[in-house]
Formats: sequence, structure tokens, C-alpha cells
Amino acid sequence: MNLRSILFTATILVSAVFISCGQAQSPAKADLPLVTKPINYNAWQEEAKTNIRLLPKYGNLPKNEQQKEADNKLISRYEKQEGTRHKGSELLINQGFKYLYNGDIKTAMYRFNQAWLLDSTNTDIYWGYGSVYFYLKQYQLAMEQYDEGLRINPENSKIITDKATLHMIAYQMNNEASKLKEAITLFNKSYALDQKNQNTLFKLSVSYFLDNNCKKARLYYDECVKLGGEPITPEYTQALNEKCKD
Repeated sequence: MNLRSILFTATILVSAVFISCGQAQSPAKADLPLVTKPINYNAWQEEAKTNIRLLPKYGNLPKNEQQKEADNKLISRYEKQEGTRHKGSELLINQGFKYLYNGDIKTAMYRFNQAWLLDSTNTDIYWGYGSVYFYLKQYQLAMEQYDEGLRINPENSKIITDKATLHMIAYQMNNEASKLKEAITLFNKSYALDQKNQNTLFKLSVSYFLDNNCKKARLYYDECVKLGGEPITPEYTQALNEKCKD
């Protein structure tokens, strides 16, 4: 593999982690303004000292009566609006990812916490929490959230795919072959649970591309294309065609 292909693939993979959402297998098409001001994790931590909404599950900290009343009103509103607390939770998770895709990670975390408030058993919440930390480049914290979700539901394919992506990032950063193998194992596990997730298919193709397995890289690439191919970038298509010629 030439250096150009490696660089293409590294860039693709880092940017691809968010290409999935609760309702679809492609980025949410949100009519929300883009937030271009970056947030430093140190600043995030500092604000979280006085804003528990920036902490997963509100930091499990006690709330005052005013906060409890606001929580009860929110629960009542979404339960009435969506029919069940679980459906309300799903809606809020989708909203959270829309904000995340648009760079508003504070509001994204607010929505994921509200989703937890409505239904703490919904493990997609940990998918959201992990994605926030990934956005902040806090990969260990992201992994902790994914692992917590998988302890509750070991078959959450979306979390498994993003956990595998973290292993791919570790491989790209440290060139550890074992991380690539772990990623491939997890991507395959996620694929076995959901064969129509384009995000998983794209990353399976990329991981096999890096593992010099052109046959499987092309196989999962073609499967992704058949389903719409939304996560696939022109750069990856070019790199694949250059390396894996028929």
C-alpha cells in the first residue's frame, strides 16, 4: 500500500465514525445551523463543574427540587407526545446526533442526557455519550461509554461498530497490528447482527483494505454500494480501485 492510500484511508476512517444514526444508516439531514467554534476538552471539563448537563447521566449527582420538577415535566411531555418513554428517548437520541453532526456538541449531550432520563435502559444513549467524547478526541472516555453500553446490551451493533472504529484509530495512531485485528473482529460481529448498516460495511471494507485483503475489501464495498453507499468517499473509492484492481 502506498503512502497516499494510507493517508486517504486514515482521514476517511476518522471522519466516518459519526456516519450512522438511530433512524438511518447515513448522517441525519438536519436543518440546524452549523456550529464552527471548536470546544476544547479542558474548557468542557471546567464548564461541567457547574453544568451537570455536560456529564453522562448528569454525573449521577443529586438534583434540587427545581431540577426535579423540570425533569418530570420533560418526561410527561415526551411520554404524551411519543406514546411511550422509550419512543421519546429514541427521538431525543436522534436529535442529539443531528446536533452532533452540526458541531453543537453541548446540545447533543443535553439531548442524550434527556434520553437517559426518559429511558435509562436504552443503550443507544451510550452510543451517543461515546460519540461526544470521540468528537472531543477523548478516546479512552469514549471507549468507557461504549463498554458500559455493551455490558447492558452486548448485541448493540451500532456501539460495536463505533468501538471497532476506536481500535482502528489506535491502529492508525500507533501502527499496532493487533488493533487492526481487533477492529476486524468487532466489525464482523456487528455485521452479523445487522447486515444492512452502511457505516459498518464501509468500515469493514476499509479495515480489510488496510489488512491487504482486497477480496473482502471489495466484497463489503460492493455491499455498501448496493445499499446506497452513502458513507463511501471518492478518495476511498480511488484508493481501493488503485490497490485492488480486478
